[in-house]
Amino acid sequence: MLPIAEQIWDMKYRLHGRDGTPLDLTVEDTFTRVANALAAAEKPDDQSHWAARFKAALTGHRFLPAGRILAGAGTGRDVTLFNCFVMGTIPDTMAGIFDNLKEAALTMQQGGGIGYDFSTLRPKGARVEGVGADASGPLSFMDVWDAMCRTIMSAGSRRGAMMAVMRCDHPDIEEFIDAKRAPGRLTMFNLSVLATDPFMAAVKADADWPLVFKGKTYRTLKARALWDRIISATYAYAEPGVIFIDRINARNNLHYCETIQATNPCGEQPLPPYGACLLGSVNLAALVRSPFGDDARIDMDELDALVRDAVRAMDNVVDVSRFPLAEQEREAKAKRRIGLGVTGLADALILCRTRYGSKASLALIDTWMKAISRSAYLASADLAREKGAFPLFDRDAYLKGETIAAMDDDVRAAIATHGIRNALITSIAPTGTISLFAGNVSSGIEPVFAFSYTRKVLMPDGTRREERVTDYAIAKFYEKFGEGAAMPDYVVSAQELAPADHLAVQAVCQKHIDSSISKTINVPEDISFDAFKDIYTDAYDKGLKGCTTYRPSDVRGSVLTVDAAPAVEAPAKAIPFEKDGVVYMSKPLERETVLPGYTYKLNWPESDHAMYITINDIMQDGRRRPFEIFINSKNMEHYAWTVALTRMVSAVFRRGGDVTFVVEELKAVFDPRGGSWMKGRYVPSLLAAIGEVIEQHMIDTGFIICEGDAPEPDAIRAVVGEPTLPSDAATIKAKGCARCGERSLIRQEGCETCTSCGYSKCG
Repeated sequence: MLPIAEQIWDMKYRLHGRDGTPLDLTVEDTFTRVANALAAAEKPDDQSHWAARFKAALTGHRFLPAGRILAGAGTGRDVTLFNCFVMGTIPDTMAGIFDNLKEAALTMQQGGGIGYDFSTLRPKGARVEGVGADASGPLSFMDVWDAMCRTIMSAGSRRGAMMAVMRCDHPDIEEFIDAKRAPGRLTMFNLSVLATDPFMAAVKADADWPLVFKGKTYRTLKARALWDRIISATYAYAEPGVIFIDRINARNNLHYCETIQATNPCGEQPLPPYGACLLGSVNLAALVRSPFGDDARIDMDELDALVRDAVRAMDNVVDVSRFPLAEQEREAKAKRRIGLGVTGLADALILCRTRYGSKASLALIDTWMKAISRSAYLASADLAREKGAFPLFDRDAYLKGETIAAMDDDVRAAIATHGIRNALITSIAPTGTISLFAGNVSSGIEPVFAFSYTRKVLMPDGTRREERVTDYAIAKFYEKFGEGAAMPDYVVSAQELAPADHLAVQAVCQKHIDSSISKTINVPEDISFDAFKDIYTDAYDKGLKGCTTYRPSDVRGSVLTVDAAPAVEAPAKAIPFEKDGVVYMSKPLERETVLPGYTYKLNWPESDHAMYITINDIMQDGRRRPFEIFINSKNMEHYAWTVALTRMVSAVFRRGGDVTFVVEELKAVFDPRGGSWMKGRYVPSLLAAIGEVIEQHMIDTGFIICEGDAPEPDAIRAVVGEPTLPSDAATIKAKGCARCGERSLIRQEGCETCTSCGYSKCG
C-alpha cells in the first residue's frame, strides 16, 4: 500500500480503541469488519455467504463504500453511516429557525454533512409584525449556522460540511451571491443558486425578473444582470454554483411523492427535507484488463457482478445504520435511496489509451455508465423480489418518471413485475479521500488533476501537512515504460483540458445517473472571463442538473498544488536571516520613524468600556500593508490578553507576506459564553470582532481587494454602534459569567456577581 494510502487508512478508516490502540491490524481487518457489519442485515443463515461476497468486492479496492461506512460500520459507535443530509424546511419563525439549528448541530455531531434551503426565510428589511421590527434576512442566520459548524468541527478532525442554497427569485439573492466577497465569511458553506427553467428562459431573452417572497414582489431587475452577477462571482472566488432545480424535480424517480429544494454539500444528491445521502463507488481503474495493451478493456462481466454486490451492500446500510434524527430514519427507510457511483474513470481511460473528453472517451464512458445503470436497476429489482419494494413505491407513477421511461425495456419489465428496492440508485460523488485510499486513483469522474502533485492534508490535531503523490495510472505507466518515457497524447491532466471537455464527460454520465453528479470544472487562473462566462449556460444546454467551477485565486487558494519543475537561476523569494543563533525565513520589515494609521472604536456589548484599536501601516512595493497593532481599553479585565494579542499580531505583520490569515484565525474564535449581534450579524467573540476590525482596515487600505461599497472616509469609525441602553438600568441584559457561562452576571454591591452559581469577581 502506498504511504499516502496507508496514512489515509490509519487516520480515517482504521478502528482504534479509546486509548488509541489499533484494533484493525491490517486493511484486510477493516474490510472484514465492514463486510460483517453490512451482512448483518441478511437472514442469519445467509450472513456468512454475503459477508464473504462483500469482502471480495472490497478487496483490491474494487468497491469503495463512502468513508462513513468504512470508518463506522461494525464499530458499535454512535455514528451514522450516511454521508450527508438535507435538513428540514426552515420555518420563518425565530423558534423554528433555532430548532433547525439544533437539528443541524446534532446531525453534524454524528458526522453527517448538511444541506439547507434558506429561501424560506423572509428577506432583509421585511417587517416582523409580532415584535415591530425589521427582519435581518437569511444571510444573518447563515452566519449563525457557520459559527455552529466551526464549533462542531472543533470536536474532531473532519472539516464541517454544509450546503446553502437560495432560489433565484428570492429578494436577497444578490446578497447571497456576493456573500463570499467578504474574506472569511461563510467558510463552512458551499453556496449554490437554485436556477429555475423560467429564470433561464428569462436570461436568454434578457427579460425582467421579479424578486418575490410569499407573493409580494420586492423589486424587479434584468434576469441577464442577475445571471452575470453569478458568473462574475464564481469567476472571482469559485462560488456560487448553480443547481437547475426544475430539471432535478422533473427527472426525479419520486416525482409523485416529493419536491426537492436542496442538495447535500457536494451536490451529487438532491434530497427532500430530511433526505439522507448514502454513497459508494465502483473503482473503474481496478477493473481494467491488459492496461496499455491493444486489448485494454474493462471486464463487463466482472463489472456486472461487482455492481450487483455493491447495490446489495448499500441497501443493507439503510438497515444497519444509526440516524441522528428520527425524521431522517423514517425518510431513508421509506424510500431506501442509495447513491452508487464510480471513481477512477480518468485513470481507466488512460489505462485504455483514450484521451479524456475525446469522442472515443465519450463512447467508452457511455458504454460503462449504461452498463452500471442497467446492472444496478436489475439488482434492485431482484432485491425487491426477495425483500420487497421500498414502502412508497407506486408502480404506475414510478414507471412514468422521465428517467425510468428512458431505460431499456427489460429493465422496465423487471420493475413492473417485481417493483424496485431502492427509489434512486446512482450518483457520482467527489471520492477525494477514498480515491487516495485506493492508491490515488482519479477522483469520481474528474480528470487526473496532475501526474504528480502536493496535497494539503488536515491532521487530527488541526495542523496541515503536505504529501506528494503520483496518480495511479501514471504510476502504472512508469512501471511499464519507465519514468523517462514520453507521455503519449492520451495522457492529459485537468490543466490541459478545456471547459468543453469537462462538460462533455459530465453530460454523457448524467444520461445514466438518476440522481446528480459532483463535478468541478477546474480552469487555470489565467483563463479569460470571455472564455469562462458561458460555462454555466453550456451546462444547462447540455442537460446537466448542476455545475460548479474552480479557478485558483488569492481569495480561495487551493487544496492541491501541482508540482512544478524548479526554475533555473530563479531568485529566492525569502532570504534567510539569522539573529541570536536563530535562523528566520525572512528578515522582519523595518519600522519607519513615523507611520500612517487609523484608530477604530469598538464597543463590545459585554464590556463596560470601549476598545480603541490602532493599526499602523507601511508602504512596500507600492502597496500599503499593516505593520503593527495596539489595543487600549479602560477595562483592565482584558489587559493581559490584549497586550499578548498586540505583540503576537504585530510580530506576524512585521514578517511580511500574506498576513490575511490573521483575520480568519481571529474570526474563528468562539466564546463558550456566547457572542453578540452586531450590525445585524452574529459575532461569536470579542476576538472575532477585533478580527473584523483588522479585516475592514485591510479592505479600506487596499491590502485586501474587496468589490462592493466604497470604504467610509472617516479616520475614526465606530465599527459597532453604541449599544442601545434601556431607560431603566435594572432591565439591562446580564453579562456572561466566567465560571458557569450563564448570562447571570449582574452588578451588585459594587461588584459583579453571578446569580446562577454565586461567582463573584470580588472573591
